[in-house]
Amino acid sequence: MSLPTARSVAASVLVRVHKDGAFASAALDAEVSRALQLEPRDRALATELVYGSLRVLPWLEARILRHAPRGIGGLDPRTRAELTLSAYQLFFLARIPSFAAVNEAVEAVKQARGPRLSNFANAVLRKLAREAEAEKGPLLVREAVRASLPAWLERALARALGDAEVGAFSAAGVEAPPTGLRVSLGADRDVWLGRLAEAVPDAKFETGKASPLAILMRGGGRAEGLPGEGEAWVVQEEGSQVVALALGARPGDVVLDACAGRGNKSLLLAEAVCGAGGALDAADVHPPKLARLATELARMKLPLRSVHAVDWSVGVADVPLGYDRALVDAPCSGVGTLRRRPDLVQRREPDDLGRLSSLQTAIVLRVASRLRPGGRLVYAVCSVLREEAEDVVERVLAGDSRLKLRPFDGEAARKLAGEEPTLRLLPHVHGTDGYFLASFQRDDA
Repeated sequence: MSLPTARSVAASVLVRVHKDGAFASAALDAEVSRALQLEPRDRALATELVYGSLRVLPWLEARILRHAPRGIGGLDPRTRAELTLSAYQLFFLARIPSFAAVNEAVEAVKQARGPRLSNFANAVLRKLAREAEAEKGPLLVREAVRASLPAWLERALARALGDAEVGAFSAAGVEAPPTGLRVSLGADRDVWLGRLAEAVPDAKFETGKASPLAILMRGGGRAEGLPGEGEAWVVQEEGSQVVALALGARPGDVVLDACAGRGNKSLLLAEAVCGAGGALDAADVHPPKLARLATELARMKLPLRSVHAVDWSVGVADVPLGYDRALVDAPCSGVGTLRRRPDLVQRREPDDLGRLSSLQTAIVLRVASRLRPGGRLVYAVCSVLREEAEDVVERVLAGDSRLKLRPFDGEAARKLAGEEPTLRLLPHVHGTDGYFLASFQRDDA
Protein backbone atom coordinates (compact mmCIF):
# COMPACT_ATOMS: atom_id res chain seq x y z
CA MET A 1 0.00 0.00 0.00
CA SER A 2 1.42 3.38 -1.00
CA LEU A 3 2.00 6.04 1.63
CA PRO A 4 -0.52 8.87 1.85
CA THR A 5 0.31 12.11 0.05
CA ALA A 6 -1.20 15.58 0.31
CA ARG A 7 -3.24 14.79 -2.78
CA SER A 8 -4.50 11.40 -1.61
CA VAL A 9 -5.50 12.88 1.74
CA ALA A 10 -7.38 15.69 0.00
CA ALA A 11 -9.11 13.20 -2.32
CA SER A 12 -10.25 11.09 0.65
CA VAL A 13 -11.73 14.19 2.29
CA LEU A 14 -13.65 15.16 -0.85
CA VAL A 15 -14.99 11.61 -1.14
CA ARG A 16 -16.31 11.78 2.42
CA VAL A 17 -17.86 15.20 1.83
CA HIS A 18 -19.56 14.07 -1.39
CA LYS A 19 -20.52 10.54 -0.38
CA ASP A 20 -21.24 10.83 3.34
CA GLY A 21 -22.09 14.50 3.74
CA ALA A 22 -19.17 14.90 6.13
CA PHE A 23 -18.03 18.33 7.23
CA ALA A 24 -14.78 19.14 5.44
CA SER A 25 -12.98 20.42 8.54
CA ALA A 26 -13.72 17.33 10.61
CA ALA A 27 -12.92 14.96 7.74
CA LEU A 28 -9.66 16.76 7.03
CA ASP A 29 -8.60 16.63 10.69
CA ALA A 30 -9.33 12.90 10.76
CA GLU A 31 -7.43 12.13 7.55
CA VAL A 32 -4.42 14.24 8.50
CA SER A 33 -4.24 12.68 11.95
CA ARG A 34 -4.01 9.26 10.32
CA ALA A 35 -1.28 10.35 7.91
CA LEU A 36 1.31 10.94 10.61
CA GLN A 37 4.26 10.85 8.20
CA LEU A 38 3.08 13.93 6.27
CA GLU A 39 5.43 16.87 6.55
CA PRO A 40 3.94 20.22 7.65
CA ARG A 41 4.18 21.58 4.10
CA ASP A 42 2.23 18.55 2.81
CA ARG A 43 -0.45 19.03 5.45
CA ALA A 44 -0.71 22.65 4.36
CA LEU A 45 -1.04 21.57 0.73
CA ALA A 46 -3.75 19.04 1.59
CA THR A 47 -5.64 21.79 3.42
CA GLU A 48 -5.31 24.16 0.46
CA LEU A 49 -6.47 21.50 -1.98
CA VAL A 50 -9.56 20.67 0.10
CA TYR A 51 -10.73 24.16 0.93
CA GLY A 52 -9.66 25.67 -2.38
CA SER A 53 -11.49 23.11 -4.49
CA LEU A 54 -14.63 23.24 -2.34
CA ARG A 55 -14.62 27.03 -2.47
CA VAL A 56 -14.93 26.99 -6.28
CA LEU A 57 -16.53 23.56 -6.72
CA PRO A 58 -19.49 24.65 -8.91
CA TRP A 59 -17.13 26.57 -11.19
CA LEU A 60 -14.74 23.60 -11.46
CA GLU A 61 -17.54 21.18 -12.21
CA ALA A 62 -18.93 23.49 -14.88
CA ARG A 63 -15.52 23.50 -16.58
CA ILE A 64 -15.24 19.72 -16.36
CA LEU A 65 -18.72 19.31 -17.82
CA ARG A 66 -17.64 21.10 -21.00
CA HIS A 67 -15.60 18.02 -21.85
CA ALA A 68 -17.85 15.36 -20.34
CA PRO A 69 -20.93 15.23 -22.62
CA ARG A 70 -22.51 12.44 -20.61
CA GLY A 71 -22.19 14.45 -17.42
CA ILE A 72 -20.38 13.64 -14.18
CA GLY A 73 -23.36 12.88 -11.93
CA GLY A 74 -22.94 9.15 -12.50
CA LEU A 75 -19.24 9.08 -11.67
CA ASP A 76 -18.15 7.39 -8.49
CA PRO A 77 -17.05 9.78 -5.70
CA ARG A 78 -13.34 8.92 -6.04
CA THR A 79 -13.15 9.67 -9.75
CA ARG A 80 -15.12 12.85 -9.24
CA ALA A 81 -12.78 13.92 -6.44
CA GLU A 82 -9.69 13.30 -8.54
CA LEU A 83 -11.09 15.31 -11.45
CA THR A 84 -11.99 18.17 -9.11
CA LEU A 85 -8.58 18.27 -7.44
CA SER A 86 -6.71 18.14 -10.73
CA ALA A 87 -8.88 20.88 -12.24
CA TYR A 88 -8.23 23.05 -9.19
CA GLN A 89 -4.49 22.51 -9.50
CA LEU A 90 -4.51 23.26 -13.23
CA PHE A 91 -6.33 26.57 -12.91
CA PHE A 92 -5.24 27.88 -9.52
CA LEU A 93 -1.96 26.31 -8.32
CA ALA A 94 0.78 27.57 -10.59
CA ARG A 95 3.50 25.93 -8.48
CA ILE A 96 2.29 22.44 -9.47
CA PRO A 97 3.21 21.59 -13.09
CA SER A 98 0.26 20.77 -15.31
CA PHE A 99 1.64 17.40 -16.36
CA ALA A 100 2.00 16.38 -12.70
CA ALA A 101 -1.56 17.42 -11.83
CA VAL A 102 -2.92 15.42 -14.77
CA ASN A 103 -0.72 12.35 -14.38
CA GLU A 104 -1.35 12.01 -10.64
CA ALA A 105 -5.11 12.14 -11.16
CA VAL A 106 -5.06 9.69 -14.06
CA GLU A 107 -2.90 7.21 -12.14
CA ALA A 108 -5.10 7.49 -9.03
CA VAL A 109 -8.25 6.83 -11.08
CA LYS A 110 -6.55 3.90 -12.83
CA GLN A 111 -5.54 2.33 -9.52
CA ALA A 112 -9.00 2.82 -8.00
CA ARG A 113 -11.34 2.29 -10.97
CA GLY A 114 -9.41 0.79 -13.87
CA PRO A 115 -8.22 1.87 -17.33
CA ARG A 116 -11.57 2.86 -18.86
CA LEU A 117 -12.24 5.65 -16.39
CA SER A 118 -8.56 6.65 -16.31
CA ASN A 119 -8.67 7.15 -20.09
CA PHE A 120 -11.75 9.34 -19.66
CA ALA A 121 -10.02 11.33 -16.92
CA ASN A 122 -6.93 11.74 -19.07
CA ALA A 123 -8.92 13.10 -22.03
CA VAL A 124 -10.88 15.59 -19.91
CA LEU A 125 -7.90 16.84 -17.93
CA ARG A 126 -5.63 17.35 -20.91
CA LYS A 127 -8.25 19.60 -22.48
CA LEU A 128 -8.60 21.50 -19.21
CA ALA A 129 -4.81 21.85 -19.01
CA ARG A 130 -4.75 23.62 -22.37
CA GLU A 131 -7.54 25.96 -21.25
CA ALA A 132 -5.82 26.69 -17.94
CA GLU A 133 -2.57 27.71 -19.62
CA ALA A 134 -4.43 30.50 -21.40
CA GLU A 135 -6.59 31.63 -18.47
CA LYS A 136 -4.47 31.54 -15.31
CA GLY A 137 -4.32 34.77 -13.39
CA PRO A 138 -5.27 36.42 -10.08
CA LEU A 139 -8.63 37.61 -11.38
CA LEU A 140 -9.71 34.11 -12.37
CA VAL A 141 -9.98 32.81 -8.82
CA ARG A 142 -12.07 35.81 -7.76
CA GLU A 143 -14.35 35.22 -10.72
CA ALA A 144 -14.62 31.54 -9.84
CA VAL A 145 -15.39 32.17 -6.17
CA ARG A 146 -18.24 34.56 -6.95
CA ALA A 147 -19.56 32.34 -9.74
CA SER A 148 -19.70 29.47 -7.24
CA LEU A 149 -22.14 31.28 -4.93
CA PRO A 150 -25.69 29.94 -5.19
CA ALA A 151 -27.97 32.51 -6.81
CA TRP A 152 -30.11 32.86 -3.68
CA LEU A 153 -27.03 33.55 -1.54
CA GLU A 154 -25.64 36.11 -3.97
CA ARG A 155 -28.98 37.94 -3.85
CA ALA A 156 -29.07 37.80 -0.05
CA LEU A 157 -25.51 39.14 0.16
CA ALA A 158 -26.38 41.97 -2.22
CA ARG A 159 -29.39 42.87 -0.07
CA ALA A 160 -27.21 42.99 3.05
CA LEU A 161 -23.99 44.51 1.72
CA GLY A 162 -24.83 46.14 -1.60
CA ASP A 163 -23.94 44.60 -4.95
CA ALA A 164 -20.51 46.26 -5.08
CA GLU A 165 -19.48 44.63 -1.80
CA VAL A 166 -20.47 41.09 -2.75
CA GLY A 167 -17.36 40.64 -4.87
CA ALA A 168 -15.09 41.91 -2.11
CA PHE A 169 -16.78 39.66 0.48
CA SER A 170 -16.50 36.55 -1.67
CA ALA A 171 -12.91 37.36 -2.74
CA ALA A 172 -11.89 37.43 0.92
CA GLY A 173 -12.18 33.66 0.81
CA VAL A 174 -9.50 33.26 -1.83
CA GLU A 175 -6.58 33.19 0.61
CA ALA A 176 -6.49 30.89 3.60
CA PRO A 177 -7.40 32.85 6.76
CA PRO A 178 -5.00 32.97 9.69
CA THR A 179 -5.35 30.98 12.89
CA GLY A 180 -6.58 33.26 15.63
CA LEU A 181 -5.11 33.07 19.13
CA ARG A 182 -6.61 34.95 22.08
CA VAL A 183 -4.34 35.91 24.95
CA SER A 184 -5.73 35.82 28.47
CA LEU A 185 -6.87 39.12 29.96
CA GLY A 186 -3.89 39.15 32.29
CA ALA A 187 -1.30 38.17 29.66
CA ASP A 188 1.00 40.53 27.75
CA ARG A 189 0.15 40.11 24.07
CA ASP A 190 3.45 41.53 22.82
CA VAL A 191 5.45 39.18 25.02
CA TRP A 192 3.58 36.16 23.69
CA LEU A 193 3.87 37.43 20.16
CA GLY A 194 7.64 37.23 20.56
CA ARG A 195 7.65 33.86 22.30
CA LEU A 196 5.48 32.25 19.65
CA ALA A 197 7.58 33.71 16.85
CA GLU A 198 10.66 32.14 18.49
CA ALA A 199 8.93 28.79 18.88
CA VAL A 200 7.75 28.62 15.24
CA PRO A 201 10.24 30.60 13.13
CA ASP A 202 8.68 29.42 9.86
CA ALA A 203 5.32 30.97 10.77
CA LYS A 204 4.29 34.61 10.64
CA PHE A 205 2.72 36.12 13.76
CA GLU A 206 1.05 39.51 14.01
CA THR A 207 -1.39 41.29 16.28
CA GLY A 208 -5.04 41.43 15.31
CA LYS A 209 -6.75 44.62 14.25
CA ALA A 210 -10.25 44.16 15.65
CA SER A 211 -9.53 42.50 19.00
CA PRO A 212 -6.92 43.85 21.44
CA LEU A 213 -6.33 40.26 22.56
CA ALA A 214 -5.74 38.67 19.16
CA ILE A 215 -2.56 37.19 17.74
CA LEU A 216 -2.82 35.92 14.17
CA MET A 217 -0.70 32.99 12.98
CA ARG A 218 -0.08 32.25 9.31
CA GLY A 219 1.78 29.24 7.99
CA GLY A 220 2.46 27.63 11.34
CA GLY A 221 0.31 24.54 10.99
CA ARG A 222 -1.75 23.60 14.03
CA ALA A 223 -1.49 25.86 17.06
CA GLU A 224 -2.18 23.08 19.54
CA GLY A 225 0.87 22.22 21.61
CA LEU A 226 2.67 25.54 21.19
CA PRO A 227 4.07 27.25 24.31
CA GLY A 228 1.44 28.86 26.52
CA GLU A 229 -1.59 27.06 25.08
CA GLY A 230 -4.42 26.83 27.58
CA GLU A 231 -2.62 29.04 30.09
CA ALA A 232 -1.61 32.28 28.42
CA TRP A 233 -3.72 31.90 25.30
CA VAL A 234 -6.34 29.76 23.56
CA VAL A 235 -7.27 29.27 19.91
CA GLN A 236 -10.14 31.63 19.06
CA GLU A 237 -10.98 33.40 15.82
CA GLU A 238 -10.57 37.16 16.10
CA GLY A 239 -14.18 38.09 15.32
CA SER A 240 -15.37 35.62 17.94
CA GLN A 241 -13.20 37.49 20.44
CA VAL A 242 -14.89 40.78 19.52
CA VAL A 243 -18.32 39.19 20.06
CA ALA A 244 -17.47 38.23 23.65
CA LEU A 245 -15.75 41.56 24.35
CA ALA A 246 -18.75 43.47 22.97
CA LEU A 247 -20.78 42.53 26.05
CA GLY A 248 -18.53 44.68 28.25
CA ALA A 249 -18.51 42.15 31.11
CA ARG A 250 -16.67 43.41 34.20
CA PRO A 251 -15.53 41.98 37.56
CA GLY A 252 -18.58 41.46 39.75
CA ASP A 253 -21.10 41.06 36.92
CA VAL A 254 -23.43 38.08 36.82
CA VAL A 255 -23.41 37.00 33.18
CA LEU A 256 -25.29 34.44 31.11
CA ASP A 257 -23.74 32.88 28.00
CA ALA A 258 -27.05 31.73 26.58
CA CYS A 259 -25.78 29.67 23.62
CA ALA A 260 -22.41 28.60 24.98
CA GLY A 261 -21.60 25.93 22.40
CA ARG A 262 -17.94 24.93 22.54
CA GLY A 263 -17.30 27.61 25.14
CA ASN A 264 -14.65 29.86 23.60
CA LYS A 265 -16.64 32.97 24.45
CA SER A 266 -17.55 31.54 27.86
CA LEU A 267 -13.86 31.34 28.75
CA LEU A 268 -13.36 35.01 27.97
CA LEU A 269 -16.51 36.03 29.83
CA ALA A 270 -15.45 34.00 32.87
CA GLU A 271 -12.08 35.78 32.89
CA ALA A 272 -13.82 39.15 32.62
CA VAL A 273 -16.23 38.67 35.57
CA CYS A 274 -13.73 37.00 37.88
CA GLY A 275 -13.51 38.78 41.22
CA ALA A 276 -15.82 40.98 43.31
CA GLY A 277 -18.51 38.31 43.39
CA GLY A 278 -18.80 37.93 39.63
CA ALA A 279 -20.33 34.78 38.21
CA LEU A 280 -20.91 33.11 34.86
CA ASP A 281 -23.80 30.83 33.98
CA ALA A 282 -23.69 28.86 30.73
CA ALA A 283 -26.65 27.50 28.80
CA ASP A 284 -26.92 25.36 25.70
CA VAL A 285 -29.29 22.89 24.10
CA HIS A 286 -26.58 20.18 24.14
CA PRO A 287 -25.69 18.89 27.66
CA PRO A 288 -22.41 17.21 26.57
CA LYS A 289 -21.07 20.60 25.45
CA LEU A 290 -21.91 22.06 28.85
CA ALA A 291 -20.13 19.19 30.59
CA ARG A 292 -16.96 19.76 28.54
CA LEU A 293 -17.15 23.49 29.22
CA ALA A 294 -17.50 22.95 32.97
CA THR A 295 -14.45 20.68 32.95
CA GLU A 296 -12.36 23.20 31.02
CA LEU A 297 -13.34 26.14 33.23
CA ALA A 298 -12.52 24.10 36.34
CA ARG A 299 -9.12 23.23 34.89
CA MET A 300 -8.42 26.90 34.26
CA LYS A 301 -9.74 27.86 37.73
CA LEU A 302 -12.35 30.20 36.23
CA PRO A 303 -15.77 30.83 37.80
CA LEU A 304 -18.80 28.92 36.57
CA ARG A 305 -21.83 29.23 38.84
CA SER A 306 -24.21 26.92 37.01
CA VAL A 307 -25.05 25.30 33.69
CA HIS A 308 -28.48 25.00 32.14
CA ALA A 309 -29.58 22.61 29.42
CA VAL A 310 -32.26 24.64 27.71
CA ASP A 311 -33.98 24.82 24.35
CA TRP A 312 -34.69 28.53 24.09
CA SER A 313 -37.02 27.96 21.16
CA VAL A 314 -39.62 26.45 23.51
CA GLY A 315 -38.95 28.00 26.92
CA VAL A 316 -36.48 29.18 29.58
CA ALA A 317 -36.21 25.90 31.56
CA ASP A 318 -34.58 26.58 34.96
CA VAL A 319 -32.59 29.67 33.94
CA PRO A 320 -33.03 32.24 36.76
CA LEU A 321 -33.84 35.94 36.62
CA GLY A 322 -31.59 38.89 37.33
CA TYR A 323 -28.58 38.77 35.00
CA ASP A 324 -26.51 41.91 34.55
CA ARG A 325 -25.50 40.85 31.05
CA ALA A 326 -26.34 38.12 28.58
CA LEU A 327 -24.70 37.01 25.35
CA VAL A 328 -26.82 35.40 22.63
CA ASP A 329 -24.46 33.91 20.05
CA ALA A 330 -27.38 32.42 18.18
CA PRO A 331 -27.57 29.47 15.77
CA CYS A 332 -27.30 30.84 12.25
CA SER A 333 -26.55 30.11 8.61
CA GLY A 334 -22.80 30.49 9.16
CA VAL A 335 -22.43 32.51 5.96
CA GLY A 336 -19.80 34.67 7.64
CA THR A 337 -17.51 31.65 7.99
CA LEU A 338 -17.43 30.63 4.32
CA ARG A 339 -13.72 31.35 4.01
CA ARG A 340 -13.13 28.62 6.62
CA ARG A 341 -16.07 26.36 5.76
CA PRO A 342 -16.58 26.55 2.00
CA ASP A 343 -18.64 23.36 2.00
CA LEU A 344 -21.30 25.16 4.04
CA VAL A 345 -23.03 26.57 0.96
CA GLN A 346 -23.85 23.03 -0.10
CA ARG A 347 -25.78 22.54 3.14
CA ARG A 348 -27.90 25.68 3.09
CA GLU A 349 -31.15 26.43 1.28
CA PRO A 350 -32.93 29.78 0.89
CA ASP A 351 -35.77 28.58 3.13
CA ASP A 352 -33.27 28.23 5.99
CA LEU A 353 -33.11 32.00 6.44
CA GLY A 354 -36.75 32.43 7.45
CA ARG A 355 -36.59 29.51 9.87
CA LEU A 356 -33.36 30.76 11.42
CA SER A 357 -34.64 34.32 11.72
CA SER A 358 -37.68 33.13 13.68
CA LEU A 359 -35.48 30.97 15.92
CA GLN A 360 -33.04 33.81 16.57
CA THR A 361 -35.84 36.20 17.48
CA ALA A 362 -37.37 33.71 19.90
CA ILE A 363 -34.05 33.07 21.61
CA VAL A 364 -33.27 36.76 22.10
CA LEU A 365 -36.70 37.51 23.54
CA ARG A 366 -36.57 34.62 26.00
CA VAL A 367 -33.02 35.37 27.11
CA ALA A 368 -33.89 39.06 27.53
CA SER A 369 -36.65 38.04 29.94
CA ARG A 370 -33.91 36.79 32.30
CA LEU A 371 -32.19 40.21 32.52
CA ARG A 372 -32.54 42.55 35.47
CA PRO A 373 -33.90 46.02 34.70
CA GLY A 374 -31.04 47.92 33.08
CA GLY A 375 -29.33 44.70 32.06
CA ARG A 376 -27.44 44.47 28.77
CA LEU A 377 -27.72 41.90 25.99
CA VAL A 378 -25.58 41.39 22.89
CA TYR A 379 -27.05 39.44 19.99
CA ALA A 380 -24.51 37.98 17.56
CA VAL A 381 -24.50 35.66 14.56
CA CYS A 382 -21.65 34.51 12.34
CA SER A 383 -23.65 35.71 9.36
CA VAL A 384 -23.78 39.00 7.47
CA LEU A 385 -27.20 38.47 5.91
CA ARG A 386 -29.93 41.00 6.62
CA GLU A 387 -32.46 38.25 7.35
CA GLU A 388 -30.39 37.25 10.38
CA ALA A 389 -29.31 40.78 11.26
CA GLU A 390 -31.43 43.91 10.91
CA ASP A 391 -34.60 41.89 10.32
CA VAL A 392 -34.12 40.06 13.63
CA VAL A 393 -33.42 43.34 15.46
CA GLU A 394 -36.68 44.80 14.17
CA ARG A 395 -38.64 41.75 15.29
CA VAL A 396 -37.04 41.76 18.73
CA LEU A 397 -37.84 45.43 19.28
CA ALA A 398 -41.43 44.80 18.21
CA GLY A 399 -41.66 41.77 20.49
CA ASP A 400 -40.51 43.43 23.74
CA SER A 401 -41.02 47.16 24.26
CA ARG A 402 -38.63 47.12 27.21
CA LEU A 403 -35.65 46.40 24.95
CA LYS A 404 -33.85 49.38 23.46
CA LEU A 405 -30.86 49.57 21.16
CA ARG A 406 -27.86 51.10 22.91
CA PRO A 407 -24.20 51.65 21.91
CA PHE A 408 -21.90 48.75 22.79
CA ASP A 409 -20.58 48.72 26.34
CA GLY A 410 -17.49 46.73 25.36
CA GLU A 411 -14.53 48.85 24.27
CA ALA A 412 -13.42 46.66 21.35
CA ALA A 413 -16.84 46.75 19.67
CA ARG A 414 -17.39 50.40 20.51
CA LYS A 415 -14.10 51.31 18.90
CA LEU A 416 -15.32 49.73 15.68
CA ALA A 417 -18.97 50.80 15.82
CA GLY A 418 -18.71 54.20 17.49
CA GLU A 419 -22.09 55.24 18.87
CA GLU A 420 -23.96 52.83 16.60
CA PRO A 421 -25.75 49.98 18.41
CA THR A 422 -25.05 47.47 15.64
CA LEU A 423 -21.86 46.26 14.00
CA ARG A 424 -21.15 44.15 10.95
CA LEU A 425 -17.69 42.59 10.90
CA LEU A 426 -16.47 41.75 7.39
CA PRO A 427 -13.48 39.69 6.24
CA HIS A 428 -12.41 42.22 3.59
CA VAL A 429 -12.71 45.15 6.01
CA HIS A 430 -11.75 43.87 9.46
CA GLY A 431 -9.83 40.69 8.62
CA THR A 432 -12.23 38.62 10.75
CA ASP A 433 -14.90 36.15 9.80
CA GLY A 434 -18.24 37.78 9.02
CA TYR A 435 -20.49 38.64 11.98
CA PHE A 436 -23.45 40.82 12.87
CA LEU A 437 -23.78 42.17 16.42
CA ALA A 438 -26.51 44.23 18.08
CA SER A 439 -26.45 45.78 21.56
CA PHE A 440 -29.66 45.94 23.63
CA GLN A 441 -30.49 47.24 27.08
CA ARG A 442 -33.57 46.44 29.10
CA ASP A 443 -35.35 49.67 30.02
CA ASP A 444 -38.36 49.09 32.28
CA ALA A 445 -39.23 52.77 32.61
